Amino acid sequence: MKLVYALSAAMIALMSLHPNESPAPEPRGRVIGIGGVFFETAHPKEMHEWYQKHLGFKDTPGMGVVFPWAVAGRADRSYRTTWALFPQHAKYFEPSKSCAMINYIVDDLDAILERLKAEGVRIDPKRETDEAGRFAWIFDADGNKIELWQPAAGH
Repeated sequence: MKLVYALSAAMIALMSLHPNESPAPEPRGRVIGIGGVFFETAHPKEMHEWYQKHLGFKDTPGMGVVFPWAVAGRADRSYRTTWALFPQHAKYFEPSKSCAMINYIVDDLDAILERLKAEGVRIDPKRETDEAGRFAWIFDADGNKIELWQPAAGH
């Protein structure tokens, strides 16, 4: 509910601007999209088949199901959201007890981690960098692991 109120307040603020004014640029270090939805299953093969048959999900080998998208009005800003199944008790989710994890796309990984540290958010010290970009992990108030991803140029 807080998110709905925050979004409503932001829309009201934007609508109250003079038509020739533009809002101040957003600060760096924020979430700009959902990069992935991951969850564990005891039956990965059967689950892949179910999602393919009933929802048309087509697996990209080694990547899961990829949904490309672009930021409206910005041809230079295209991203992807990956949906992937992991085997039950996958170490990738540890130390979280949750069987699901969301990956959020961020505009500046260092800036968001710096802000979250100052706010007392639990941050996993592990970092990864690969051809897709840079990754870090944090934990929400319930201890659920959250993946943060700053895409590499062209991703």
